[in-house]
Amino acid sequence: MKGNLLLRNVLLEGCSCDIYIKDGTISRIGSALQCGDGIQVLDGRGMSVLPAFVNMHTHAGMTLFRGICEDMPLKAWLDAVWKAETALDDDLVYWGTRLACLEMIRTGTVAFNDMYWRIDRAAQAVEDSGMRAQLTYCFLDGGDPDKQRLQKEECEAMYAESRSWSSRVRFGVSIHAHYTVSDDNMLWAADFARSRGLLLHTHLSETRTENEAHQARYGVSPTRRLADMGLLGRDLTAAHTLWLSDEDVRLLGDSGTTVVHNVNSNLKLASGWRFRYNELRDAGANVTMGTDGAGSSNNLDLREALKTAALAQKAWREDPAALPLDELLAMGTVNGARALGLNSGKVEEGALADLILVDTASPFFVPAHNFKANFIYSANSSCIDTLICGGRILMQGGRVEGQEEILARAREETERFLRKINA
Repeated sequence: MKGNLLLRNVLLEGCSCDIYIKDGTISRIGSALQCGDGIQVLDGRGMSVLPAFVNMHTHAGMTLFRGICEDMPLKAWLDAVWKAETALDDDLVYWGTRLACLEMIRTGTVAFNDMYWRIDRAAQAVEDSGMRAQLTYCFLDGGDPDKQRLQKEECEAMYAESRSWSSRVRFGVSIHAHYTVSDDNMLWAADFARSRGLLLHTHLSETRTENEAHQARYGVSPTRRLADMGLLGRDLTAAHTLWLSDEDVRLLGDSGTTVVHNVNSNLKLASGWRFRYNELRDAGANVTMGTDGAGSSNNLDLREALKTAALAQKAWREDPAALPLDELLAMGTVNGARALGLNSGKVEEGALADLILVDTASPFFVPAHNFKANFIYSANSSCIDTLICGGRILMQGGRVEGQEEILARAREETERFLRKINA
């Protein structure tokens, strides 16, 4: 039965147990569970169970841009990417997103928060992959009145179409950034989303240059301006939030805004590395983890990003106790699930059965003094054997159904994409 599964002999917090999943939800956790005939059984002996990851900021269809814009600062990188994106079409976005889903499944991610184009095709890709996602219509008008009007119309039409999507794929609204979207459309997008109970997504304070230009133009920080416009709140996810003053941290915390640390992208584009995790956590912000798109971070491996985030925090704070393992894993799991309104990111009765099984039969896990430390600091994501979304197995033994076709079609579409942009 779909969504019904019995995991036997898995290790949860170091103790062997069975986990019975019914209708996509963890129904019981115990020993020697008996759940009747006809239930799929997976023997997890030698495996440790963890909640699957939630990637809170990415641009999934950009996997086909992997490696084409290297060694560039953000401004030059954006100019190159925006030029390349003029060649995007439905098939490029579909197969780029299928490739992203394959990569995320193989590295333990069950859900993601996306900001990209042609989200109707992305929605089909997510549906076909079996994952969960929030796909956002992205406002980016550059102050052009014609684009402002067109994007409002497109957003309304895409929202209407999204009503037919499955419950695993949700519609949201993105404001690309405060410097790429007109004030009118920023306010309209927020009102449109909030009047319909939708979530918002934006880039915020990614670079020093961005902050300094905003301060010179408006006399306040980007965060202060968003607060004054009424855009901060528990329904907003703000990606990067790297260049923050004490007041900015307080505003994000007081409003309960979700912030996303995209450490690998930030390091690679030289945007900065002193993410104020402790301050944001203590202020009350919901601190989560993201990879950004493969065009800047080059992969969508959230476990790898978590390791880098912890190492960077310890380094710049000169404190080896910075970002403890339990808080680090929460950034990549339950905090992101909470932001997306999912009862997920935890292994407990009543939660969605969004899980990974980690194979500990490798040198990385010997000795077994501390499983979580071995998982983050010693191993790599190839140790993730199985991924389960709502009780449905999407990967087992490191294999995802249809992966050969996805890789082949992604290669074909990449060749076609290169021909288009070089024509």
